[in-house]
Amino acid sequence: MKQAALANELTVVDSRLMKRVLYGFAALALLSAAISLAGKWFGHSIAMAGYTDDATMHQVVIGNNVITVPANAIRFAQARRDGIASRLDFYLRYPQMDGYSEAARDDFNHTGTAKSIVFLSFEQQMMSRDMSGRFAPIYSALITQPGIVGPGGTMIYGFNEKSGYLNEVLVVGNRPGKEPFVARCLSGPSADQSLAPCERDIQVGDELSLTYRFPREFLGDWQALDAAIATEAGRVLKAGH
Repeated sequence: MKQAALANELTVVDSRLMKRVLYGFAALALLSAAISLAGKWFGHSIAMAGYTDDATMHQVVIGNNVITVPANAIRFAQARRDGIASRLDFYLRYPQMDGYSEAARDDFNHTGTAKSIVFLSFEQQMMSRDMSGRFAPIYSALITQPGIVGPGGTMIYGFNEKSGYLNEVLVVGNRPGKEPFVARCLSGPSADQSLAPCERDIQVGDELSLTYRFPREFLGDWQALDAAIATEAGRVLKAGH
């Protein structure tokens, strides 16, 4: 009798122990799966480094303008939504004029020697003239003569000491029958450290300003670059909202 009772008791203990072992293995399996899933998600997030390959279109309203751009072209995650904004920052690969994708990963991560990303910002117009329109009344009085010949037939001028534009030069491209192409570029060591040391702004839409920053290497192709930016602005922008 005692032996039978002991056997039954051992059987119950063994059964409970096996259940605990099985539950433990199941919990470990679930934990392992969760860690694996989290690892894949966070690994993808880290690899993207703030980028997204999501091509969902978003409509951003600035003043009387509606800007329609894909999420993978919008620089900051919090701005990847529909709605009203005071500013929209985005980036494109030139000359393809496309946003981030797996195929363009190296270009956006700047892993190669060639630079190919243009940074753009839409915001409400703060000045009555764009950079080209400011050349005659403002910039021409702030630069030193003579200039030197630059890429693509441009002229490069230094700023005088009272201009306030330290470590910058003015790049001017002649456009017959139109106001000149005008851009400001960093000079010296700061230019070498910048991904996009040159800056230009143009007026687009309904009292909207588009500023774009680009690598100095693009100056040799300034006419095509400026035309591509204007075309892209016309494509994504709808005024009179």
